[in-house]
Amino acid sequence: MSSVLPEIQALEVELHHPGVRCSRQRLEQLLHPDFHEVGRSGRSYNRETVVRFLATQAAQVVVASDSFAVAELGPGIALLTYRSAHVQPEGNWVHHTLRASLWLRTAVGWQLRYHQGTAAA
Repeated sequence: MSSVLPEIQALEVELHHPGVRCSRQRLEQLLHPDFHEVGRSGRSYNRETVVRFLATQAAQVVVASDSFAVAELGPGIALLTYRSAHVQPEGNWVHHTLRASLWLRTAVGWQLRYHQGTAAA
């Protein structure tokens, strides 16, 4: 399953990219119809709320991410874990977060089914 790490990592990072966040169509391709997120804040979000929010952002946050790892949970089911932070204009990294994403291989390709962010120490 580690051979899917580059593919799933690229899809996850694509969600951090400003050009993707502006495209409702691409977000709908990447996010599973039953997508659910528990954000760093502890708040819960559904697919439509996340798509609407990301697709309408006027200014994009620069996200740095590393320490990617993937675990196979079953056929076509992958758990991606990593660490991220927001990069401020002056270069400071803030809001360090541990992240977990559940990706499912569907008829349309890999789709993000669940995402959770937890504030890192």
